[in-house]
Amino acid sequence: MMQRHALAARRHSRGLSLVELMVAMAIGMVILAGLSVLFANNSRTRGEIERSSQKIENGRQALDLGGADLEHAGFLAEFDPRDLPLPAAKPDPCASTAADLRAAMGVHVQGYDDGAATVGCITDVKAGTGVVVVRRATTCIAGVGDCAALAAGAPGFQASSCNDPLLPELATGVVDNFYRLSTSPADFTLTRRDCATAAPVRRYLVRIYYIANNDRPNDGMPTLKRAELGPGGFSSVSVVQGVEHLQVEYGLDTNGDGNPDTYSASPDTYLGCGPATAPTCVEHWASVVTAKLFILSRNPDRSPGHVDTKTYSLGQVADATSGSGAPLVVGPFGDAFKRSVFQEVVRLQNASSRRFSPS
Repeated sequence: MMQRHALAARRHSRGLSLVELMVAMAIGMVILAGLSVLFANNSRTRGEIERSSQKIENGRQALDLGGADLEHAGFLAEFDPRDLPLPAAKPDPCASTAADLRAAMGVHVQGYDDGAATVGCITDVKAGTGVVVVRRATTCIAGVGDCAALAAGAPGFQASSCNDPLLPELATGVVDNFYRLSTSPADFTLTRRDCATAAPVRRYLVRIYYIANNDRPNDGMPTLKRAELGPGGFSSVSVVQGVEHLQVEYGLDTNGDGNPDTYSASPDTYLGCGPATAPTCVEHWASVVTAKLFILSRNPDRSPGHVDTKTYSLGQVADATSGSGAPLVVGPFGDAFKRSVFQEVVRLQNASSRRFSPS
């Protein structure tokens, strides 16, 4: 009896046969292969989603930063720059002396339609892309709260609110007494409305936005960069990587009501303007009240198996008669990068509100 129980126990506890083991291994390999394919597909999908998210984030960030600066273009606290004479020619965006900065104050924004051969303080500019220059004072007061103090040698701006006839400020009627734009702290002598308290001093900004071929030397990463005037002149910083194209169309107020009447990517060519025409090209720039921004953003990395066969519309090319002509189209690029166009219309609040007249 005990022998029969022992024999039965041995039969129940025996291992797998060779055939059973091979079948189990085959099933396991099939499951493992399926899981590997699933994992690889999920990884590719996740990577593509991350690249797409980065592209969208870069495009929106470029619009937000450039748009915010343009929205504040021409901000000079209480001072109205329309009282200033306009320069005879388009100002040098790289000028850094106080005298040159004062001469250019009336031109709150200016641009270059396709490249920057004449802008000497920026380098590595991508061919065929736009360049835009913004001039304004900071909205915060230097050294107050979170606003940085004015660095030694940096240009500052001060506007008077004092109208006392016994003091050499607003009551004189001399525009040069209404404000101070200087790199010397000793020049900031203007006062507030009480004619006793010193008027606030703000940093004066000149910023140049452009597309560079590289973020770092020879890395091939197109990047939106910004050159900014500081104590030692202009220096450039990377703002947003992966931005491949910048196009700006400027809205010109031709009838003085504060609203755009025509758009042009190059007000320098509108109506065949020149130093002797009416209006001059500089007057076109002084009449800019809105801006259409077009940004072409691409994935930071290539998408395996993708070929970009699309074309992208970035507004319209400049036309000397109507302002805007045929669509500006770029592409197809034929590479493995995915791209998207982002666009926004920005109202230059200070410039437009000064010209606004209710109907």
